Amino acid sequence: MDFSAIWNIISTPPVPAVIVAVIAVLFIIYIYIAKAINSKKKVESSAANAPVATNTPAAPSKSAGPAASSGDLELVGTDEKTAAVIMAIVSDKSGIPLNRLLFKSITLMEDK
Repeated sequence: MDFSAIWNIISTPPVPAVIVAVIAVLFIIYIYIAKAINSKKKVESSAANAPVATNTPAAPSKSAGPAASSGDLELVGTDEKTAAVIMAIVSDKSGIPLNRLLFKSITLMEDK
């Protein structure tokens, strides 16, 4: 055997291995595409099952206006202005909107 015959054997790619590699790559691409389509269908189906938000206002409260409140607040040793500042600070620090908080009592504590 001469060098050119050995070179031809080495340089000729094994056809079955190349075909298997191409099929494997195509199969991986198919899996990614199928996952993308499936996740898109899940998002669409969950959006279809979700309740539709409407622009109609909520049921009117007993008291009209933005200052509507629920329940009673007991102020002990403090005035309304100070209580309002305390409620605003609590709302800001907790990150909860003021209309979601329910204050039952605000009491002035003496420094000792």
